[in-house]
Amino acid sequence: MILGILSDTHGQRTRTAAALRLLQQVGAEAFVHCGDVGGPQILDEFAGLRAWVLCGNTDGSDTARRGALGESGVTVTSSGPLRFELEGRALAVFHGHEAEFARWTDALDTHGGLPPAAGRCDYILHGHTHRARDVRVGQVRIINPGALYRAAEYTVATLDLQSDTLRFWLVEDHGPARGPVRYQPDRS
Repeated sequence: MILGILSDTHGQRTRTAAALRLLQQVGAEAFVHCGDVGGPQILDEFAGLRAWVLCGNTDGSDTARRGALGESGVTVTSSGPLRFELEGRALAVFHGHEAEFARWTDALDTHGGLPPAAGRCDYILHGHTHRARDVRVGQVRIINPGALYRAAEYTVATLDLQSDTLRFWLVEDHGPARGPVRYQPDRS
């Protein structure tokens, strides 16, 4: 299964719709939004999709409340970690501003593993920095798809859960469509 990952849409509905179309075009069957949704109108773009949406530090209660209404196939959570399992892989989704995210990443950096209370986790997905990221620490892969607002390049990512293949994609919401364009994040 290919998972489409996006974050930091900040209410950019046209760009979010373009990102979801792109992710579907490159094979995504399920979707994760890593926070800073930007309002309930963004949740409308996920209607009918198998999706998990996490609210970020800029999201108000209107986004969480709208999610509580139960969009078909969409799970909305007001704070991380949002935990779920797909294809036998354990995923934890944070926005990136949470104290728990800092504890987990500090433990990975310091000890090479997650705190025991974290349980099993193959992937940590997050947003918040508006920068695409792919880092592996021990058995855990940390992924930030980039952002669809206030970023030099608007990016999303796909993760093939069977092969562990991650790809980043440029999102263009204006001009003639060029088809899917791969993106290589800066490794600095």
